Amino acid sequence: MGLSDAAEGIARGLGLADPVVRLGVTGLSRAGKTVFITSLVANLLDRGRMPALRAASDGTIQGAWLQPQPDDTVPRFDYERHLSALTGPDPHWPEGTRHVSQLRLSLRVRPRGVTSAFRGMRTIHLDIVDYPGEWLLDLRLMDKSFAEWSAEVLDRMQGRPGAAEFMRALAAADPQRAFAEPEAQRLAAAYTAHLHASREAGFSDCTPGRFLLPGELEGSPALTFAPMLPPGQTTGEGRPGPVWREFQRRFDAYKGQVVRPFFRDHFARIDRQVVLTDVLGAIHAGPPAVEDMRRAMADILSAFRPGRAGWLAQILGTRRVERILFAATKADHLHHVQHQRLANILTAMLREARDRADFQGARTEAMAIAALRTTTEETIHQGGQDLPAVRGTLMDGREAALYPGELPDNPAALIDPARRGADRWLDADYAIMNFAPAPATLRPGDGPPHIRMDRAAEFLIGDRL
Repeated sequence: MGLSDAAEGIARGLGLADPVVRLGVTGLSRAGKTVFITSLVANLLDRGRMPALRAASDGTIQGAWLQPQPDDTVPRFDYERHLSALTGPDPHWPEGTRHVSQLRLSLRVRPRGVTSAFRGMRTIHLDIVDYPGEWLLDLRLMDKSFAEWSAEVLDRMQGRPGAAEFMRALAAADPQRAFAEPEAQRLAAAYTAHLHASREAGFSDCTPGRFLLPGELEGSPALTFAPMLPPGQTTGEGRPGPVWREFQRRFDAYKGQVVRPFFRDHFARIDRQVVLTDVLGAIHAGPPAVEDMRRAMADILSAFRPGRAGWLAQILGTRRVERILFAATKADHLHHVQHQRLANILTAMLREARDRADFQGARTEAMAIAALRTTTEETIHQGGQDLPAVRGTLMDGREAALYPGELPDNPAALIDPARRGADRWLDADYAIMNFAPAPATLRPGDGPPHIRMDRAAEFLIGDRL
């Protein structure tokens, strides 16, 4: 925490500055972080579709506007361009998150309660911070050694796409030979290819995250290493070889020079947190992807430091995550009769991590949402049955109705086979389609159509309004 953070915290604690809520939006690839932020901001600016946000429905929020974000070194979240992509004449999905970005939305609110007559209007700033989900996975590396990380990665990669190719490249490396940069680049490239293939296949736990989104670090030594077998298996003498030692050094440098600054400068300053998950995508990919997502999200949440900070910590600027929303996105791919089942599955997947957060004082909630509704509901007749389905426009422009299969009443029907290592669902097949944003004409005062974004906003910031 810098001096400016401490000064800001003291000013807020003494009532000398407008209150600020820092909302982190996190999740894994394709969970919909960009769409979530765009829809949230649009629906806070035009609150006609936000009845479950009490401050919007009772008129407490008198106005909302965008301001320059307070941190001059963090890129601005490109809200206007993303909104145009989603709601313009040629609607399409915006590009996903590739770096940390920020947006400040200021809300003018009138006071409530018995003393409201003696208090004037006040301004509350909502600072929304967008994180690449791939980078979040790196936070759990802080407590691991290179040997521990390598052993875990090599164990879980069995059966994943690209694993065999990487293992062949690793076996061809001579651990006794002097370190050579071309050899390191070859191993790092093979491992990176494996990570990309695994992510495409629906797996969540793909570390280090910067290998997938390197940014300005592409080609640097900090991103040129790969997991290796324990020293006793890589050398005949049971001691680390030159390649192992250099990869260990680079792994430690990655943690110290990439992961730690990210945690210190961005992640550790969050008040409220949204964790977005593409649960439907994982279910469609199969039990291994469901179990992988469960473990990955539990590991990520272990870094949140949940709980309410004491008054002195608040004044001095030390923040703790007070509320965490677990959201299963793309609920519009299901008929509403299955939404609660989707939320129940998410709750079961995150039970261990959620219990830990609750125990430490943070309030948590799990729900099924759609930041942008792309479908309408209908009933289709198939095999002599009436099935609850959704209809939307596919990415190629065709319209289609989808019945993705019936999610189980008991989440254990999915969680238990995934934990046991099943490779496929025995008695069900869950379908999925990629729908495009639907053309929409927004009425004055209305934000984009959504599912439960008002409930999400009420949980995340309603108490502060």
